[in-house]
Amino acid sequence: MVIPRVLVMRTTGTNCENETAYAFNKVGADADIVHINTLIKGSRPEDGRRFSLEDYHILAIPGGFSHGDYIKAGKVLAEYIKGPLKESIQQFVDDGKPIIGICNGFQGLVQSGLLPNGVLGNQTSSLTYNDSQRFGCRWVKLTVPTNNSIWLKGIESIDVPVANAEGKYVASEEELEKLIRNGQVALQYVDIENNPTQDFPANPSGSMNAIAGVSDPSGTILGLMPHFERYNHPMNHNLATLQKVASQPYIDKKDSAVQRRLEIAGTLPEEGMGLQIFRNGVDYVIENLLR
Repeated sequence: MVIPRVLVMRTTGTNCENETAYAFNKVGADADIVHINTLIKGSRPEDGRRFSLEDYHILAIPGGFSHGDYIKAGKVLAEYIKGPLKESIQQFVDDGKPIIGICNGFQGLVQSGLLPNGVLGNQTSSLTYNDSQRFGCRWVKLTVPTNNSIWLKGIESIDVPVANAEGKYVASEEELEKLIRNGQVALQYVDIENNPTQDFPANPSGSMNAIAGVSDPSGTILGLMPHFERYNHPMNHNLATLQKVASQPYIDKKDSAVQRRLEIAGTLPEEGMGLQIFRNGVDYVIENLLR
């Protein structure tokens, strides 16, 4: 059986590559962490091992502060994507292979133009400074509206962490309407009643239309600000201890206080719920590219 291969592309300032590779490996993939310069040159300087994007089935661009976020978050990364890597990434897209950009990776994909319209060099939206004008790190609730993404199958709502200073998705009203119409709004920030919201802190950035992630027209490319890779174990959840205690047989589930806490915290899952997004990408490759 051929195992889906994932290239986790890192560069100066990337800091989420290990968790991203771990998440993919956890769901049955074989992930390599590869520096962007190695991809450009075609081989790794320390041992001469050759690397080519065409040898992989999934490209993952993880979070961090690539190149210090100088100029703008993801801007320098985007110049690599639409510059020296343009031909290989365009071929990757043309081959129908999935791409995921998380946080800084999302910023890079948007700055490159690959999201939301799948056209390198044609930027139509941006991710800018949070309304708070601060770096924010907290757990948020997300909903998955009707969308075309292959990455979000079976996910309706989920709690995941965010950690960014430039996570506010902005676009023209015309562009936003097109994304909604085409099912490209992949994830939205919601309040405790699961309604999309502009209110802080449920919407940590003030992102337009509560957008937390978007996909390209094909549904194979996904960019998102929240860090699904950080919810790779049940106990990663910020309310995991409460979830665990509330699920014990000696707890009176009929008690109104307990019911309220369970309503807020949910129950302890069998695995970190963030893994599902990575499993979906791997399953898509197995079902569509390896048969």
